Amino acid sequence: MTETTSQQEYVRTRAAARYLSLSPRTLEKLRVTGNGPQYFKMGRAVVYAIGDLEAWLAGNRRCSTSDNGKNSGRDE
Repeated sequence: MTETTSQQEYVRTRAAARYLSLSPRTLEKLRVTGNGPQYFKMGRAVVYAIGDLEAWLAGNRRCSTSDNGKNSGRDE
């Protein structure tokens, strides 16, 4: 991987929530539980890299309502 962090785009919570089609409050709750996308803390500001938002979305892809995400699409 040759991409550096200076080439990534960063957004704050409100824009990240809009990007993910979630409410900002839901994204805040996911941060507390550790179930949301990775983020950076800069002082009091929270920012998300767009690449981390996309990775989180991809990691939450499911094939059915009974799919719990464990081993989905992966060979054991």
